[in-house]
Amino acid sequence: MLLDLVNSNTVQVVAGSDMNWKQAIRLAAEPLINNKTIENEYVNEMLKVVESEGPYINIGPNIALAHSRPAGNVHKIGLSILKTDTSINLVSDKHPINLWFVLAATDNNSHLSVIQELMEILTDESAVKAMLRAADKTEILNIIAHKLELQK
Repeated sequence: MLLDLVNSNTVQVVAGSDMNWKQAIRLAAEPLINNKTIENEYVNEMLKVVESEGPYINIGPNIALAHSRPAGNVHKIGLSILKTDTSINLVSDKHPINLWFVLAATDNNSHLSVIQELMEILTDESAVKAMLRAADKTEILNIIAHKLELQK
């Protein structure tokens, strides 16, 4: 299912040196807005949650998984990825992030298979290191596809 969601339209690689965490999440979410998966209000909700709860979306070294509660502003399951060449601090300098994932879910259960596949990749240290070194979106997509193929 993960490979159905991530493609050359939903993965981005940018320098990121001139961005803050809010801009990174907004940019990471843009592909999902563009393909009508989410509305801009969903992005605002993700930012509000981090502002009120802190950097809980920091799910591993250099990795953030931005999301919010399913609501009417999500039209289908979606996942987008932004890789920044420069680390961007999520709330504080204790949370430098380079891999920004945005997850959109329509309910509390339908996205669980996507989360499971994503965690298989993100718990593989070599896959994460390769993604952090990736120079473009094709490399990131190849890393994901290769890792998921090995899981079969």
